Amino acid sequence: MSSGVTPAPECLQRFEQLKMSKSLKYIFFKLNDTRTEIVVDKTSDSSNYEEFLDNLPSDGCKWAVYDFDYKLEDGSQRNKLCFFSWSPDNAPIRAKMVHASSKDALRKSLQGISVEIQGTDLTEVAYETVLDKVKRFIR
Repeated sequence: MSSGVTPAPECLQRFEQLKMSKSLKYIFFKLNDTRTEIVVDKTSDSSNYEEFLDNLPSDGCKWAVYDFDYKLEDGSQRNKLCFFSWSPDNAPIRAKMVHASSKDALRKSLQGISVEIQGTDLTEVAYETVLDKVKRFIR
């Protein structure tokens, strides 16, 4: 079921910037204060994955896109665009419901996402966990 919430134009603009120019490493998205639109919450060019994880709130929901770099066994460098839907157990129930019902509006507007990650705690978004999921999609 859809919540009727739509992404702000800046969401797609920032995503295209991350995807095409590689000038950003990740983008965080959130609902605006009136819960009527998805807006950009934060962007960064830092490739520090721990810093990315530090931006996930322990008691609030967010979405994110991360340009995930990794190496294959043969040493070749790869990257995949990962979409994160973060909904921790400590978040209020209403916030989790609106977050879940609004996800598709954002996700479907972001063309080129390779992997989708659901996270409710840090173990589900840890580097090794994401790396395992990303490697399943090697073509």
